[in-house]
Amino acid sequence: MLGGLPEKGYGFISNLDLRSSRAFLTKLGIGTGCGRAVVGLALEGGAGIGRVTQGLLLDVAKEVDVIEPNSRFTAGLEKTPGVRTIFNVGLQDWRLGNGDKYDLIWVQWCVGHLNDEQLVALEQCKSALQPESGIIVFKENMSHRDTDDFDEVDSAVTRTDKSYLSLFKQANLRVVRTELQRGFPEELLAVRSYALMPIDIQT
Repeated sequence: MLGGLPEKGYGFISNLDLRSSRAFLTKLGIGTGCGRAVVGLALEGGAGIGRVTQGLLLDVAKEVDVIEPNSRFTAGLEKTPGVRTIFNVGLQDWRLGNGDKYDLIWVQWCVGHLNDEQLVALEQCKSALQPESGIIVFKENMSHRDTDDFDEVDSAVTRTDKSYLSLFKQANLRVVRTELQRGFPEELLAVRSYALMPIDIQT
């Protein structure tokens, strides 16, 4: 979630973020227009109030499922056309139970609250992907240091690119595309997107 940014004069960040995310997906062949396709089913993990679901995923997927532990945040999504199932559990506690297969899983600005073991355990998301074509996207802040930066105030860790790459490898996921977010103010942390597929799937 973009906690506090509009009040600090960063109200434009959300739109810029969504535009950049949309462009990232087009490079993966997902979206509308020539050479791209709308996917059947997407999942947003750590959705908050559904900013990404409403501002991006519902435009590139026919249906979207949502994972968000706080039911107050997702109340406004309950009657939103295209939103199918809302799972009010933590990302680390979510389990696929109905056999659905997702074309796209999007996780943004929430895994800082997961420890390394919990993040690697998200390997189980692979079983929820469409075979051969399903993609997981992580979009997260990057540490401005050479090491991971732990914030004791909100108990969150901001990881380095090197740390993410190591954790993805441990989770048997490989990076098929990665990009730095452009256009954010210099005083904000760098943000990087990773598109991931299971290691045993070759594109």
